[in-house]
This record gives sequence, C-alpha cells and structure tokens, in this order.
Amino acid sequence: KAGLELPPTELLIFGNPKIGTPLMQCQRSVAIDLPQKALAWEDAEGQVWLSYNDPAYLNQRHGLDACAEVLKKVSGALANFTKAATE
Repeated sequence: KAGLELPPTELLIFGNPKIGTPLMQCQRSVAIDLPQKALAWEDAEGQVWLSYNDPAYLNQRHGLDACAEVLKKVSGALANFTKAATE
C-alpha cells in the first residue's frame, strides 16, 4: 500500500487465444498489448467509463495490415465485451 487514495478504478484483463495468437503470428510485437485490457473508472461526477485500446491503434502501432480479418474479429469481440460490461 502506498497510503494514497484512488477513486474506483478496475483494470480488466481478458483475451481469446484463438484471436490473439493469429495476431502474434502476423506481427509478434503485438504480444506486448495482449491479452487485451480495459479500464473501468469513475470520474469526479460519479460517471463510470470503460476505456480500451481500439484495434485500429494496434494496427497503427504494430503494422497489422496483413491481419485485417483478425482485427475485425478483435473489434467484434471488444464490441461484445463492452456491451455486456455496460448493460
């Protein structure tokens, strides 16, 4: 413990090897960003937010153009995850 306070904040770590492994086969550097993470946090007004790295960012960061189909699967999985988490 650091003796410091932090408003409600949770780091969620999740992944699917059937989706992540093909990305790593395409470009191994993407492993630094896998498994996927999302941050649930509450702002000063009590609004809860869910933040995550968009697959387009992963593409830009790691040069995953050759894995466009896999990135679509990642986008779909993230959409399902965020929908379930925010309902």
